[in-house]
Amino acid sequence: MHLNKLKPSEGSRKAAKRPGRGISAGQGKTGGRGVKGQKSRSGGFHKTGFEGGQMPLQRRLPKVGFRSRTPHATAEVRLQELKRFAGETVTLDGLKSARIVPRQATGAKVIASGSLDVEIRLEGVGATPGAKKAIESAGGSVA
Repeated sequence: MHLNKLKPSEGSRKAAKRPGRGISAGQGKTGGRGVKGQKSRSGGFHKTGFEGGQMPLQRRLPKVGFRSRTPHATAEVRLQELKRFAGETVTLDGLKSARIVPRQATGAKVIASGSLDVEIRLEGVGATPGAKKAIESAGGSVA
């Protein structure tokens, strides 16, 4: 058996249509393109969305801004939500298990909202300057 002598089974492959090769071919004269018009000519095509010169729909509609996917990845944590971690180290996994941040969050940042009167230690979690000041004034630390 030689690879260069392999052929498909008889009748398993249908011959391709050859339009424009005479009346006996079944696709003669207009070659399946109909009669007249831009699509019947060679090279006759138009770009996607072209509406014959009329202002296309994608240009008639107003532009809408873009929505960043970053906010969905980074969750915000308020200072007052960290009270339950009194004397503990706060990590991203700990915040997820306490259901303060969603499971799909890849990062978290503490914002200065509310007050904090217990000592905590932040590890692997970001903090705004105001939140960092509040944590350190309560006796905690930010790593």
